[in-house]
Parts: sequence; C-alpha cells; structure tokens
Amino acid sequence: MKKLVLCGVAALALTACNQNTPAAKGGVDGNAIVLIDGSSTVYPISEALGEEFQKASGVRVTVGLSGTGGGFKKLCRGETDISGASRPIKAEEMELCKQNGVEFIELPVALDALAVIVNPANTFIDCLTVAELKTMWAPEAQGKISTWNQVRASFPNQPIKLFGAGTDSGTFDYFTKAINGEEGSSRGDYTATEDDNVTVTGVGGDNNSLGYLGLAYLTENAGKVRAVPIRQANGACIAPSVQAARDASYQPLSRPLFFYVNKKHADERPHVRDFIKFAFSPEESEKLVAEVGYVPLPTQAYSLALTKFDARKTGSYFGGGSKVGVTAEELLADAGK
Repeated sequence: MKKLVLCGVAALALTACNQNTPAAKGGVDGNAIVLIDGSSTVYPISEALGEEFQKASGVRVTVGLSGTGGGFKKLCRGETDISGASRPIKAEEMELCKQNGVEFIELPVALDALAVIVNPANTFIDCLTVAELKTMWAPEAQGKISTWNQVRASFPNQPIKLFGAGTDSGTFDYFTKAINGEEGSSRGDYTATEDDNVTVTGVGGDNNSLGYLGLAYLTENAGKVRAVPIRQANGACIAPSVQAARDASYQPLSRPLFFYVNKKHADERPHVRDFIKFAFSPEESEKLVAEVGYVPLPTQAYSLALTKFDARKTGSYFGGGSKVGVTAEELLADAGK
C-alpha cells in the first residue's frame, strides 16, 4: 500500500515540520491528524486537498492508497476518518460498518470520466462502441477473444494485450457495471493492478494494448497514452474530457467520485470537520480538483454537500448497489431534508 504523509515520514521529520506550522504556535492541536485512505482514482484529489489544508491549518493529513475496497474496510473498522471511493459503498461493506457501529456520510467530491486508452502508435482505432468493449472485456471473452480482428473485422490480426483495474478497485466495479452490465463481471486474463501508473506504463509500452483508468491519469500522462472516443447513442464519438464529464455527453463512463466520512469522528474531532468544510469550499475545491485533472462539482453542489454534512445525514443514496449515469445533483437532492 502506498501512503503519503503530507508533513514528514519519520518522527524527526514530523517534529521539524510541526515547528513550522500554526499547530506549533498554539493555533492548532499539534497531535491532530486527518486520516484518509481509499481509491487510487481519488488519491490525487485527497492529496491536493490535504496539502493545501495542511498549509492553511497546520493540521497534518495522511493519505493512504488501499483501493476503494481496502479503504472501506478501514473506514468500517473505525481506522480512518475519510475514505475516498470511485464507486458507491456495497451492501456487504455497509453491513461491516453496521457490525462495527460505524455510521458514514456519503459525499460526492468530484466528477470523473473513465478513459479507455491505447498506445499513441495505434493507428487503427479511432472510436469504439460499448458493444466492442464488451466483446473484449466480458467474462466469456476469456481465452477466446485474443486478437483485434475478433473485435472488428477491419482491425488487424494482432494480439490484444489488456490492462485494467484490480478487483479491489472501485474503477473495476464501475467499468464492469457500465460495460458488461454487472459489477465484477469481467474476463480475468488481463494485467490487473491497483496502481493506474502500471496501466499507463503497460499500454505505453505495447502498440497492441488497451486499458482503462481515471481522467486525471490520462491528463498527467498526455503523450504516453491516447484516449479512445466512445460512440454514443446518437452516433457521435465522444472522447473523455472535463467538459464531456460535466455535461454528461460521455456515456456510460462518466461517474461521481466520493468521500465517505466517519460520522463519529466528524462529531468528536474538530480537525475532521474543518477538513470537510475546507474540501467543500468552492474557492478551494474547484481549483484544486481541476488542477489534478478531474471535474469539479457544479458550484451549487458544494453548499448542498456541506448542508448534508452539517446535518450528519448518514447512509448511501445507492442502498448498497450501483447505478450508471447518476449526477451530483441527484446524489444531494435530499441534503436538506
């Protein structure tokens, strides 16, 4: 597991760091730490918000990278304050939280577009349909769909090499739901990883490869990989982008990203409350989310999220399942009720 400690990584470093923060000057409890873990997709957002919050407040922030599923396990054991997630919490994860007496607040933190990527040297793919993606990724494709001309007759008779998210990843759950119609329904003979950089390296190193990952990793690695437009119901081929995610024209791979907040920790730890108020301040979040390559929430959604947080409205909009095409406004429609 990768973990970022935003204010040092050893006792000596932490001591030195604390001496230069408001906490050391008496403004903030020097022992206060905001504990975040979870999704690799949400990681850049958590990292950016954590860095700026630490500068502004003096409160240390740690950001772990256990994947969405691993993050929920920690949240539901009461080990973290906040879990980043690239898909909604599942029924079995909700049950684990219930068994441990952990209530959570579900907040959309940004929007994303999952990008299907190929090597820049690939000249034969200009657009793919959802049906063609399903041909490649469906469970029944395992051991059978192995060359590109099996996907489309005009494609070359060359081997397909696939890269994608590991099974503990929320990106895996969302992609399989959107493309194959069921979470977790996928062929297994591909290079699976919880680290999107592995997918970038793999696709960037093989002309016949294809993978999928979050928009920020595409933006960060421009030139190393190329995004493939997806053919929409109206026939248009739309590439993943900030604008396409915001206006919902890139389907079915646009999605919300989440923070799940431990309610008890929010009640008992002022620094957790302060972090959430910082993270859902449009002045801070819109800029930072955009800087790391994701799509900020609509401006009005930030105030709705804070209303929901202040009311400590717990539970999940999704009821333990998953839905494709849900907007941030829909997630927060009952925030004040």
